[in-house]
Amino acid sequence: MGQAFFVTGTDTGAGKTHATCALLHAARRAGLTALAMKPIAAGVGADGRNEDVSHLLAASTFEPPLEWVNPFLYTPAIAPHIAAREAGRPIEMAVIAQAFERLRTRADTVWVEGVGGFRVPLDKRWDTADLAQKLALPVVLVVGMRLGCLNHALLTAEAITGRRLPLAGWIANRVDPAMERFEANLETLKQRLRAPLIGVTAYGIAPDLAAGALDLTVLPGLRDLVDPP
Repeated sequence: MGQAFFVTGTDTGAGKTHATCALLHAARRAGLTALAMKPIAAGVGADGRNEDVSHLLAASTFEPPLEWVNPFLYTPAIAPHIAAREAGRPIEMAVIAQAFERLRTRADTVWVEGVGGFRVPLDKRWDTADLAQKLALPVVLVVGMRLGCLNHALLTAEAITGRRLPLAGWIANRVDPAMERFEANLETLKQRLRAPLIGVTAYGIAPDLAAGALDLTVLPGLRDLVDPP
């Protein structure tokens, strides 16, 4: 069984897919097979595929069946619970869990990317935090570094630990190159987030290059499998 992590973000646009692709490249550089999963995606392009899912597949070691990687895909780029209701196809946790287990037996690492932030509704009862609990995975938090990120990051970390899930590490993703006092904000997060910083990804850099800034050895279960960057 491969080591797996749930990748969440401080909010929509924090750069989860970019960070997940960078994590995939980092794992591959370390000699590990790496697969990604995007259980739920909303938004379909002209090619009939979701852009985030396509990026994740391209960054993976190999391309498994699409229905394992992305069991639930909805056409409009809207909140998943609304998209699921309109499509008449509810999101099923059991289907996602089954697909995940299939992926986990085929790679050294599996990176499961959530949708939106950590508490996005999936139906009348469940949200993405419940999904992370269902899969019982340690969480990697992607912080979109911009004004307001301190509050978003600390609230999200609190929500993760409140669900009794380990916050395995976090990535500072520079989504705003003009962010004032970036270093001061980064230092504040280092002091307040009770998890190791995996790395800082620069604005506009390709995921395969961003991988060089990530230290997978800080993550539980990986430190004995990879060499320090």
